[in-house]
Amino acid sequence: MSKILVEKPSAEKLASLGVTNWSTWSKEVSEFPWTYSSQEIAYILEGEVTVTPNDGSAAVSFGAGDLVTFPVGLSCTWHVKKALRKHYKFS
Repeated sequence: MSKILVEKPSAEKLASLGVTNWSTWSKEVSEFPWTYSSQEIAYILEGEVTVTPNDGSAAVSFGAGDLVTFPVGLSCTWHVKKALRKHYKFS
């Protein structure tokens, strides 16, 4: 399975992806399981999160200003440490 990719995107990359036109989603401090049936790309506007894959691979942390790609088939647990707000797009 592919890994979670976290990057610090340039303004140009965000514009080329059309991030500001994507839907937004918010979540309070919490912990919950999630499985990806399709790839998700998310741009984190606010918050701090650690995602722990169920396959035993290393946990991945990210926060405001990060562009995160979650691979199809990923089963994980989300740990929202600071309230989250993100733009997201499934493909």
